[in-house]
Amino acid sequence: MPDTAAPRPVLRLKPGADARRLRHGHPWVYRDDVVADRRTRAIDAGTIAVLTDADRAPLGLAAINMESRIAARILDRDPEAVIDAAWIAARLRMAAGHRDRLYDAPFYRLVHAEADGLPGVIVDRFGDAAVLQPNAAWAEAHLDDFVAGLAALGIWHVLLNATGRARSTEGLDAESRWLAGGLDAPVPVEMNGATYIADLTGGQKTGLFYDQRPNHAFVAGLAKGARVLDVFAHVGGFGLAALAHGAVSALAVDGSAPALDLATQGADRMGTSAAFATRKGDAFEIMAALAGEEATFDVVVADPPAFAPAKSALTAGLRAYERVARLAAPLVAPGGYLTLCSCSHAAELSKFHAACIRGIGRAGRSSQLVRTGFAGPDHPVHPQLAESGYLKALTFRLLP
Repeated sequence: MPDTAAPRPVLRLKPGADARRLRHGHPWVYRDDVVADRRTRAIDAGTIAVLTDADRAPLGLAAINMESRIAARILDRDPEAVIDAAWIAARLRMAAGHRDRLYDAPFYRLVHAEADGLPGVIVDRFGDAAVLQPNAAWAEAHLDDFVAGLAALGIWHVLLNATGRARSTEGLDAESRWLAGGLDAPVPVEMNGATYIADLTGGQKTGLFYDQRPNHAFVAGLAKGARVLDVFAHVGGFGLAALAHGAVSALAVDGSAPALDLATQGADRMGTSAAFATRKGDAFEIMAALAGEEATFDVVVADPPAFAPAKSALTAGLRAYERVARLAAPLVAPGGYLTLCSCSHAAELSKFHAACIRGIGRAGRSSQLVRTGFAGPDHPVHPQLAESGYLKALTFRLLP
């Protein structure tokens, strides 16, 4: 819907607020940096406003939410731009053009929020279906425009996924629903030679973690003839890719029975079910139990959930990552490989690396770091927003 029915409100930076970082491309304005008088506090969440510096010079158009820590998200540097269906469709086309150069089939992250110029918006594409996570109030107000823009790309089934952690801070509800079309069965996804089964409506996040695609591929390249352990496996991301590249066995560990069932369905479709096994339960307890059984594997991967989703959880999160490394390292056969992952943006690479090294050392193992991996190129990083580059994957070779 167009945003020009009435004159746009104006949101002004406080004197002393750093306007340079915004002129240089930073997409966020924090609540403490804006003039929060009665007029601005009355602006409805999701409203498009003209953002100005303290001297009232325009900085661009921004989506406003004075109830959020992020009071403004810059949408367009042109203060005269119109944020409507055509504007959103153009951003979606630009995003799709990048992905279609990368991948032969339309299965990828289509929109990676601020990095694709659509702040707070995540879209994962599954052929002619998409899962839309509008994690900012402005996007929620333009749902029809997003549906129309996705339809123009040949996407007829659009699921609104309302599970995003940020939605509550934006004052948005947690009701997921189909906005267009609808699917009544999980979607098979071919990736790195493996077949994954993505449950768009009942699975974790959007149903599949596309961000790990290049890291799946690297680990799979190590897996020929290997025994593989995939901890926090979800729908079998690393284990199924390893089987597709010649692993002799893969054991998937996860706390979710539905996720492991989807992983088993993927192995069945690949014709590798005889080499695939699952073990449901607490990952820490299962790793300890495997060590007690003196089990070892040639390739071990641990891809846990975000233990440090915010700075307030960083200390506890780093301890958890260290514990994962300490429990996983004894399970790696001499000369084998250990891949440890973090999707916590608060745990920056150096801190995550240090936690992993401490854990491996506490397990009494020596290691070589052979690769540092990140999310795939369908998850571009905003150059001035470290949060958009959240994923780290460290692969170590553990020495005899």
